[in-house]
Amino acid sequence: MDAAFTDWEARYRQGDTPWEKGAAHPALADYIARHPLSGRVLAVGCGSGHDVRALSSAGASVTGIDIAPSAIRRAESFAKAGDETYELADLFSLPAHLRCRFDWVWEHTCFCALPPAMRPAYVSGLLDALEPGGLLLAVFYLDPGNDPGPPFGVSVEELDALFGKHFDLLREWTPKVTYPGRENRELMRVLKRRTASSAP
Repeated sequence: MDAAFTDWEARYRQGDTPWEKGAAHPALADYIARHPLSGRVLAVGCGSGHDVRALSSAGASVTGIDIAPSAIRRAESFAKAGDETYELADLFSLPAHLRCRFDWVWEHTCFCALPPAMRPAYVSGLLDALEPGGLLLAVFYLDPGNDPGPPFGVSVEELDALFGKHFDLLREWTPKVTYPGRENRELMRVLKRRTASSAP
């Protein structure tokens, strides 16, 4: 990720982290209470690791990655909730040991933080991380209500165009529970990475 867009490490050092809410995303907690994720999960842009700990406490083996060293240090300062680890890593240049390894990717804050021009590269990063047939569970921010961002909003049509070539949409819904102020402004999706034989 090009640090020229946003210096995330500086934001953490300055305490300028409004995306850090002190707890896992309510929609994630609600989902995994009914549908716990199993296997190996990658949490991209994990920040302080609240989502990571929610996932691992529900039984998944979770790796949280972030490009900000201060975020990783903060995440590692919390007591472990289960089988979780944190790594300083970039989704756009994953180290070999994180490639084609994961059954799931959890997306909450990474996609909306990226300049829209980087979104195709984001999808490529997911393809690098997921095993064929792997799943993406994501909360997409349709209407962040800010200008110019980040966070950057996205339309349903753009999501379909970005992911449609490599993923099948299994389910989508508007989260019933979310952070205050985000009601009816997010879209939650489960997408499945196609195998080579099932690609169109």
